[in-house]
Amino acid sequence: MNPAMTTGQVSSPMSLQVYLAYIAACVGLALLPGPIVTLVIANGLRHGTRAALTNIAGVQAAMMIVIGIVAIGLTSLMATMGYWFDWVRFAGAAYLVWLGIKLIRSPVEGVEAEAPPPPRGGFFLQGFLVALSNPKLLVFFGAFIPQFVDMGRDHFPQVAILGITFMVVAGLTDGTYALLAGRVRSFFSARRTRMMSRVSGGVMIGGGVWLALTRAR
Repeated sequence: MNPAMTTGQVSSPMSLQVYLAYIAACVGLALLPGPIVTLVIANGLRHGTRAALTNIAGVQAAMMIVIGIVAIGLTSLMATMGYWFDWVRFAGAAYLVWLGIKLIRSPVEGVEAEAPPPPRGGFFLQGFLVALSNPKLLVFFGAFIPQFVDMGRDHFPQVAILGITFMVVAGLTDGTYALLAGRVRSFFSARRTRMMSRVSGGVMIGGGVWLALTRAR
């Protein structure tokens, strides 16, 4: 008989509190306008909702590859370094703070609505290539996801759950942008987008500092 069943408890990959904090961070990050959001909005306005949703499907496929690379790499790194991996997480927290400072000093100036002509390979391939050709995505996941990994539990399930969660959150937010592209265009003026970037930058700095202090304890 399974020992966990005899005690009435089932081991979970991570604590609910950490997971909820991670979801909140994912929502804040996914809402921030960037190359993918800009592409989705522009194609939604010019080519229709179906084109934008097809873009998102391509982005999700690319994100699955990136998260798979991160999951395998982090699991190997954690198994090799053990508790020394906390220093990697300190570096990741510092990177998040640096990104926040960059967002405050050089905020996103607005979402452009001009979309290129329909790509030859289709909107799926366009979204796939835009996401996969961005090396910052791999670096970001490598810095962001480890902050929420519990070293005392099995590593791979945690990284996999965190990665899939980010994909779901990003898919939902991007899908909302695709469906409401007309309204989003008027909302994301340069002034409002700059303000949103600075608020997001402040949240990212605060989160990075909080995570670093948590690790220090």
